[in-house]
Amino acid sequence: MGKLSIDFLYLSAAIMMGLASVGAAIGISILGGKFLEGAARQPDLIPVLRTQFFIVMGLVDAVPMITIGLALYLMFALT
Repeated sequence: MGKLSIDFLYLSAAIMMGLASVGAAIGISILGGKFLEGAARQPDLIPVLRTQFFIVMGLVDAVPMITIGLALYLMFALT
C-alpha cells in the first residue's frame, strides 16, 4: 500500500503543476488582451496602463509559482 500512496503523491503533484501552468497562461493572455484593448481605446494612457499591467501580471504569475513550490514539496519532502 505504500507504493500506491507515493504514486498518488506524484500524480497529485503533476496535476498541480499542470493546472498552475494552464491557469497562468489563461490569466496572462486575458490580461494582455485587456491591456491592448485599453491601449487602443486611449493611447495617451499607455504609460499608466503599462505600469498597472506589469503589477497585475506579477501578481497573476505569483500564484502558479507558489503552487509549483507546493507540488515540489509534495514530490520531494513527503516521499
